[in-house]
Amino acid sequence: MPRSIRAILRQTDREPVSIAPDATVFEAIGQMVEANVGSILVIEAGALRGIFTERDYLRRIALQGRTSRETQIRDVMTSELVTVEPDDRVDTCLALMTERKIRHLPVLDDGRVAGVVSIGDCVRARLEQARGEVEDLHRFVAGGYAG
Repeated sequence: MPRSIRAILRQTDREPVSIAPDATVFEAIGQMVEANVGSILVIEAGALRGIFTERDYLRRIALQGRTSRETQIRDVMTSELVTVEPDDRVDTCLALMTERKIRHLPVLDDGRVAGVVSIGDCVRARLEQARGEVEDLHRFVAGGYAG
């Protein structure tokens, strides 16, 4: 039952999808669709520079009348990032995502990108944890709890 972001990253075992800031939005969307993800990290010279999400597309491309084939990611990415670390707790990340109204959190380990967790990843982890707690309670009530 994952209680830390590190455990979620181990379970998902997927590389974060990334793109360079000078790539077009069209290229980013293609990679996101291919990987079936809702966000893409913007990385330049090995450093995290931003994130581009489905929500960014709706707000900064569709509603502003820009074209995805001509607009560079650097012009529409979210650059004020909210990040977490691998040892952060799932509940802390869920609270952060709820408070900031975001669905994806880049995970940095010593300043390097370790992955991305989504709100779905965290909710799944929390549900697994709750199921385990319920099973423990059932065993305790039935007298078979070993501690």
